[in-house]
Formats: sequence, C-alpha cells, structure tokens
Amino acid sequence: MSEKPRLSLLRIIEMNIGFFGLQFSFGLQQANMGPIYGFLGADEASMPLLWLAGPMTGLIIQPIVGAMSDRTNTRLGRRTPYFLIGAVICTLALFAMPYSATLWMAASLLWILDAGNNITMEPYRAYVADRLAPDQRSIGFLTQSAFTGLAQTLSYLAPSLLTAFVARDVLDANGIPVIVRIAFVIGAILSLSTILWSVLRVRELPLSAAEQAELDAKPLTVRATLAEIGNAIAEMPRPMRQLAAAMLCQWYAMFAYWQYITFAVGRSLYNTSDPASAAFRAATLTTQQAGALYNFIAFIGALVLIPVVRRFGARPTHAVCLAASGAAMLLIPGVSTPAGLFVLMIGIGIGWAGMMGNTYVMLADCIPPHRNGIYMGIFNLFIVIPMLIQTLTMPLIYRPLLGGDPRHVLMLGGVLMLAGALATLLVDAGHRRPRDTGELLAG
Repeated sequence: MSEKPRLSLLRIIEMNIGFFGLQFSFGLQQANMGPIYGFLGADEASMPLLWLAGPMTGLIIQPIVGAMSDRTNTRLGRRTPYFLIGAVICTLALFAMPYSATLWMAASLLWILDAGNNITMEPYRAYVADRLAPDQRSIGFLTQSAFTGLAQTLSYLAPSLLTAFVARDVLDANGIPVIVRIAFVIGAILSLSTILWSVLRVRELPLSAAEQAELDAKPLTVRATLAEIGNAIAEMPRPMRQLAAAMLCQWYAMFAYWQYITFAVGRSLYNTSDPASAAFRAATLTTQQAGALYNFIAFIGALVLIPVVRRFGARPTHAVCLAASGAAMLLIPGVSTPAGLFVLMIGIGIGWAGMMGNTYVMLADCIPPHRNGIYMGIFNLFIVIPMLIQTLTMPLIYRPLLGGDPRHVLMLGGVLMLAGALATLLVDAGHRRPRDTGELLAG
C-alpha cells in the first residue's frame, strides 16, 4: 500500500473548515429548536418526540450513505458528492426554519435539515481517515472536534451578539425572535460556503489501481449496499462493540440536556415555565451564552486533548471527560446565578470535547481502512439509537418519575454520564492494528 502524502497543519485545518459549517448548523439546532418549539406551543413532556428527526434520519441515512461512499468513485471523488448534496439540503432548510408557522412545519423542516446533515457527516469523517497519513489522523479527528467547539460556540452566541443590532423582544408573526431568524440565515450561508472551501482546497486522493479494482468488484447497488452493511455489523471489531454501552449513556444524557436545559434554567434562574414570557426569552439567551461557553471550552479542550491522548490513551482520557460532564449536570439544578451556571460549563465543555474526538480515536484504532465509510456510518447508530431511546422514553417518565421538572432531567443526565465513564474503562484497548496492516492512528 503506497504511503499517503503528509499534510501541513494548515492544510489539515483547511480540510476541516467544512466541518465548521456543518457543526454551526448542529449548534443552531441544539440552541434553538427547544425554544422554537416552546414559542410555537409545544408541551414539555411530549417535546422530545419533536426531536425525533435527528435519531431517525441518522439511523436510516448514515449507515447507507457511509456504505455508498465506500463504493462511489466520481470525478469529484468518493466522499465529495455527498458533502455537496448534504450542504445544499442544509442550506435550504436553515433558510426556511425560522419562518415556521406551526409545530408540524418546524418539525418537518428539522427532518429535512437533519437529513442533509447526516448525508454529509460520516463521509466527512471517512474523508479525513482516507486523506491523512496514519500518524496524522488523530490530529485530523481532534481538529474536527476543535471546529465543533468553535462553530457551536459561535452558533450558540449568535442570537446574543445580534441583540446589539435588534432587540431580543422583537418578534416575527410566528412568535420567533428576529435575532433567531438572522442567526439561521448566517448558518445557511456558512453551511455551503465552508464545505466548498474544504473540497476545493484539499481534494480527495485518486484511488490506486488496487483500490479501483476492489471498488469495481463491489457494485453500487441497493442490494449490495445493504448486504455490506449486514456483513460489516456481523464482523464488527470487539472494541467497537464494547463502546456501545458508553455511547448509550453519554448520548442519552446529552440529547436530554439539549432538549431541557433552557426550561431548567428558566425555572432555576428566572422562576418561569411560560415560553411566551419575557423571562423565558431571557432564560433562552442565558442558556445560549452558557452553551457558547461550553463549546468554546470544548474547542480549547480538543486542542489540549491531542497531547493528552497521545500520552495517556483515549480510553482513560475519555472516562475523565465524561465524569466531568456528569458532575456538572448534577450540579446545574442547584445554581442560583448565571455566573454559577457558567462555571459549570467547564465540565460540560470537557465532556463535549471528549465525545466529539476521543470516541473516534478509539474507533479508528480498531476498524479496517477499506471500511472507513461504512464503519463510520454504523458507529453513528451508537449515537442515534440512544437518542431514539431517549425520545421515546422521556415522555413516559417525565411526569411520573421526574415530577414534570426539567431540572430532574439534567440530574438523570448526570448519573448517566458517570455511568458512561465507567463503561468507557471497560472497553478493550489492546486490539490495535499494526501499521503494516493499515493502522489508522498513531499511538
């Protein structure tokens, strides 16, 4: 197998700029969909069902797109066509979202938006694994994590920054603040422009003769793609299987956090549960500012984690990250000032940095390189299935077990994060692939 050309740090950054636009879009969802649903009259207990788009589109689209991208070869490359199609879909949905007049319209647009994001996501991760030399891939994935933190910092902060130009209480006819609409327009522009920058600046490598011959033997058909997915699941490496328990805990907790943090802050700091009130809009901005802070910490943390992971390994590092996030979630319901909330964002940010980087480092240690796309897609099932479970179970337990209080949702999330830290320590770290058989990451 020929050695891949090494890239400078600047080029690695450029190839991940598209991930910035993708994660800006995700950040807008995380920060604003809960409040948007509240503005449009959603019930707190059943609100998770309105978030069903994310886990369902991920469950259906990402494994299929991952497998298809492994079997694709066009003039643009293997992964690039999926980036571009997904970016266009995201851009259109982001433009339309703040004009939603009803709950069903907002929920429908979220399905379209998540479909576009999912078409882009796993081919993008496979593109990094494809393009970089083995000892540079950990830098590539953690650079993606850093861009996740930076993009989501700015997406969470965008409405607050826009209050310098438009008052927070200026509303469109549907009750959604104008500052939210402008933030979504900014996200739409970034979604497409950053992807274009990356694919033009760092193009995919052409396939070798051996890779092309292997691709020719694997036709891009529905039947072949589904068969490949089934075969890959059956042959899933043991450490990847073991990651499932930790992923279940951390993603159930994080999805619940995104859905209910604004409502919890509304009760804790602003003594309100009325989404139509000025106090709730103030709680929304405070939560977005806190979200910007934890994402900025994740941005810095991802850079710090690069030497830490190299020194101590991804497994123990990730366990510490999840424990920090769990402790913060347990403490958030007791804060009484915005300053106290902001301090706890340190723990949330450390956990988020680990979730966006460490798990992919652990994954890339154990999967065969010719199946990067399909295993990146299948691994997304470890994210969306916990989200799906959370979506379906939370309406059942919200009032009977959690007392109808969003603060109790965060405490449940904290317990699950700590459980995820313990589960991470049980992942087998000893099955690393030697470099001459295609190791994806250097130690």
